[in-house]
Amino acid sequence: MRPLTGIRVIEFCSVAAGPFCAMLLADMGADVIKVENPDGGDTMRAWPPISEGYSENFASLNRNKRSVTLDLKDPDGNAKARDLIRSADVVLENNRPGVMQRLGLDFATVSAEQPGLVYCSISAFGQEGPRSREAGFDLTLQAMSGVMSVTGEPGAPPVKCGVPISDFGTGLYAAYAIASALLQVRDGGQGTHVDASMFGASLAMGALQTSQYFGSGRDPERLGSAHPRNAPYQAFRAKDGYIAMAAGNNALYRAACNAIERPDLIDDPRFASTALRAEHQKDLLEILEGDFANHGCEDLLARFRKAGVPCSPINGYFDALADPQVAHMGWVQPITLPSGVETKTFVSPLKFSGEGFPIYRQPPALGEHNDEVFGEAKTAALAKSA
Repeated sequence: MRPLTGIRVIEFCSVAAGPFCAMLLADMGADVIKVENPDGGDTMRAWPPISEGYSENFASLNRNKRSVTLDLKDPDGNAKARDLIRSADVVLENNRPGVMQRLGLDFATVSAEQPGLVYCSISAFGQEGPRSREAGFDLTLQAMSGVMSVTGEPGAPPVKCGVPISDFGTGLYAAYAIASALLQVRDGGQGTHVDASMFGASLAMGALQTSQYFGSGRDPERLGSAHPRNAPYQAFRAKDGYIAMAAGNNALYRAACNAIERPDLIDDPRFASTALRAEHQKDLLEILEGDFANHGCEDLLARFRKAGVPCSPINGYFDALADPQVAHMGWVQPITLPSGVETKTFVSPLKFSGEGFPIYRQPPALGEHNDEVFGEAKTAALAKSA
């Protein structure tokens, strides 16, 4: 079951947010045609690790797509791009605002003859406003949106989230918006121009932090792995390493105290409620880590799991990918790169009625589908004129 089968998406994107969005649509069955510059294509094609001349980073964001090459500044290439758009249900682009307009491929131009077209523009700050022409990458948008201000340990230099959440979060918002707009068109409505900004998406994902500011008038602060309104809820040092444990309500707190044979902490007035535990979490941390120093990580994890308290080792990706749940869900699948190298990738984590979404096209070589796609366009044009 691929619910977007029959939907054609023309992707004018590079690097992360746009290609990730397009891949989500492709996973759901959309025919995604990735338009790349013939001079090197998507810049992510050069990102290591490189396996026999092909980027595995690129492969991770571009499965289930077809690749064609066009010089959009060349009249012939631009005309072919227009033909592709005429065949499409969706256009997705992540250029700086103004670029597609200069190329004559902007929403206002192409939608004039395609009123049902869904056109999505991903950019750093949005299509209008005082910052709209500024460039941005995941790092700078994490910094601009406040994400870096609440990431890391108190008093330490600013750090970004290790996962590019501004890129991928914006891609998720954009895919959700495109799918919603397609429903509107299917029901007889007009197409639309979706404006998905990394700045806006990053702020929106900080809903708990913005609401904390609106409610208190104070900037949220870095708390490391701790939580501003919950405790014990963070990473804890044990005898031989660290674990994460989240006793996020009164029942779990009681279970955690009993699991480590510290029932006295249940009746301590400093820790009598979630709010009080959050207020006195430094004291609670000191007490718990003093106790945990006598226990190894595996011992603590076994105790908390038996008590039903959410907990986890601090995994690297080697351990996370080796977890038996990953294998059970079938999330890691083999792929073959155009170079012939056999490797693996993490597929869509979603299941519909118990079925996951397969890799039905391997990540493409640059321009791999030129003959196929442009041949289809020529055949369609001849059929239309007949």
